Amino acid sequence: MNIHEKYINRCIQIAKNAIPSAHPNPSVGCCIVHDNIIIGEGFTSSYGGSHAEVNAINSVKNKELLKSASLYVTLEPCSHFGKTPPCAELIIKFKIPKVYIGIKDPNPKVSGNGIKRLEKSGVDIKVGILSEKCEVHHKIFLINIIKKRPYIVLKWAQSADGFIAPRNKSINKPIWISNKYSRQVSHKLRAELDCILVGSKTIKDDNPKLNTRDWNGKSPKVAIINRKDNLNRDLEIFNTNSEVIIVDEKCIDFNKNIALQICEHLKLNGISSLIVEGGAKTLNTFIKENLWDEMKVFKSPKNIKNGVKAPLIGDYKSTEVEIAEDKLITYINI
Repeated sequence: MNIHEKYINRCIQIAKNAIPSAHPNPSVGCCIVHDNIIIGEGFTSSYGGSHAEVNAINSVKNKELLKSASLYVTLEPCSHFGKTPPCAELIIKFKIPKVYIGIKDPNPKVSGNGIKRLEKSGVDIKVGILSEKCEVHHKIFLINIIKKRPYIVLKWAQSADGFIAPRNKSINKPIWISNKYSRQVSHKLRAELDCILVGSKTIKDDNPKLNTRDWNGKSPKVAIINRKDNLNRDLEIFNTNSEVIIVDEKCIDFNKNIALQICEHLKLNGISSLIVEGGAKTLNTFIKENLWDEMKVFKSPKNIKNGVKAPLIGDYKSTEVEIAEDKLITYINI
């Protein structure tokens, strides 16, 4: 790792502090370096607040140092007025001579214009430092802009013998297949993403809360596929603080591509990232339409012997980590 990659890597670390409060803005990280010493750092504030570059510049005590400093940032500085003024103009104002950028911003409002504005003012620009790592960090934002839909994570836990639930479950509460540490990881994911989608059968069978309890963070919105909008409002999901979105026949045509229509409907509701948690029918609908970006499968050593079969997974790039006796396998749809 060279010196520029080192500082962009630090920017990515900083940027994680902005998840998920920056939504719908990207979670950008920025650091400012003078004589190989970081003199300022910042990440994107909550929506409507300052961008990473502004926070980094404001954190520098001696602003005179900026005239001979380098600014590192995960995503191209903006060049347009939105909730805040353009970051490119602030960089020019403080006469920062060098800017190192992870990736260009595909947003049509920016799309290279920030780079052009800086270059026009004589700033030395370098783009593409740790670009793949920056793309992974900004994956939700990139999917939102490029594919114009939420970032989609399919998630389930399955037994060693390939089931996601018992066939005949008589109790009205979830059956835990994965261990408590896997559930903590699952709740961390809930805190980071906007919304959970489930089918009405899952709600009726398990009566889940679907909020964030085993991790410190916000609870996601909950979208329920319920064609007739006839769920009992005494169910747990309606007695939490989570916003509930009912996807019924007024929202989508159940005779057409259901997953695609759901994504379009949720996008209209401001959803930028989605966890599809079940049940099997809902998960298989998204797999059939090839409408997903990640699968997160928690594999348990437990056996159920008879139950609802886990979705079939094709040949995709994957990574695997151990969580006590469980394994978390993440598949990437590229």
